[in-house]
Parts: sequence; structure tokens; C-alpha cells
Amino acid sequence: MTRTIESWLTDMDGVLVHEGHAIPGAAEFIRTLRDSERPFLILTNNSIFTARDLRARLYTSGIDVPEASIWTSALATAQFLSDQVPGGSAYVIGEAGLTTALYEAGYTLTESDPDYVVLGETRTYSFEAITKAVRLILGGARFICTNPDATGPSAEGPLPAAGAVAAMITRATGREPYFVGKPNPMMFRSALNRIDAHSESTAMIGDRMDTDVVAGIEAGLHTFLVLTGSTKLKDVDKYPFRPSTVVDSIANLIERI
Repeated sequence: MTRTIESWLTDMDGVLVHEGHAIPGAAEFIRTLRDSERPFLILTNNSIFTARDLRARLYTSGIDVPEASIWTSALATAQFLSDQVPGGSAYVIGEAGLTTALYEAGYTLTESDPDYVVLGETRTYSFEAITKAVRLILGGARFICTNPDATGPSAEGPLPAAGAVAAMITRATGREPYFVGKPNPMMFRSALNRIDAHSESTAMIGDRMDTDVVAGIEAGLHTFLVLTGSTKLKDVDKYPFRPSTVVDSIANLIERI
């Protein structure tokens, strides 16, 4: 039986854009969603940028999407912490995407006895900041990380990302962080709540088996794997789980809206 899809979640890098350029069909896909008034969110583990920043980057590539339709691991983390400890405090390693999200969620950013140490992505990880995080965690602060990605892309090649730095802090403290972003289904559930969608009638489009697809499966979504990003067709059988559907690119999904 063909599943009726009323709402859509989609990854950004490798699905909509690649190195700053729109993937063919991506702009039309988003435009069709908007014209059809289908609820949708663009999900990204990138916590560096605010939703406003990402909207501007997508617009530059030719994809016009509202700021409110972008859901980052920073926003999901801020939502999670606000639910856990409303009006709490945090020591943050990260950039504007994360600090802005926490501030807007009512959090106080502090180096003195915070409720949480929150680790996100940054272009310049400071050894001094990491040392401070280690000492605060040993002093009783709870450890949160926006996402488990060990590396991130750059024009010159892979860069160490939040997951790699989290591993260093874990080794120094003996404390594992709670990861909010993909592949934690928590990020998907918060996204579904944001657009008032139900898992039974929502699809997730992603280019990675180990984050997008597995989290989509665990959240009960129909999963589409596109082959324009990290995962190639020959890689799919290496995993113990499978996407609902494999397509060449997001262009193939316009007719499903």
C-alpha cells in the first residue's frame, strides 16, 4: 500500500545543496511544497548558523525558503534544554546559531556553575574553552552536545566536528554527552511537533544512512534516500536497515508532493 505523505522533513547538505550550489530540482521541490501548502522543515545538524543565516545561504543558491521552515540542531538543543530545565544556565562552546537559540529559549550563558555544558560546532575550537568545559563537567554540570558528527566538510577536506571534540571531553571526564541532533529521533520528534505533523504521514529525505535514514526509521517516518550526497547505492547493503525508497535525487520526489 502506498503511504500518503502530507508533511515533509528534508536534510539540507547533499539533498538540497552541495558546496553552496542548489542540487537540480531542489528549488522546484521547495517551491512546490510551498505552493501546495504542505507542512515541511529543513533539518540540519549544523549548529554554527542561525535559521536566518541559513535562509540567506539557501536563497543565494536559488532556493527560497522561510526562516521558520529551517530546524537546526542548535534550535532542537535549545528546545530540549528549555523543556528539561526552563530558564536554566549553560556554558557554551559554539557560535551564533547555538548561543542565539539558547538565549531566545530563556537560557543564561555563564562560566560560573552552569546547569549544562553545551558543545556545538565552531570553526575554531579553543583548547582553553575545552579545558573550562572539562572542569565544569567534573564539577557537576551536565554534558550536552548538539550532534555526534565526528567530521564536517570544507573546501580543503574534512574538519574535526562536535562529535570528535565531545570524544576528547568524554575521555578527560568519563562523562558521555547527550546528543540532541541526528540520528537522535528526538530531533525528528521536535521537528514534527513544530509543524504539527504525524509520523505516519511524514517523510524524511536524506543522503546519509547513518543519520537521516536510521533516525527517520526510528521516528516512524517514510524514508527517502537520495544519491546526491554521502551515500552511494553500493553502500546501502552494508547497513542492517534500509530506507523505504531510494531515488537518484530530490528531483524525483516533486511528483510525490
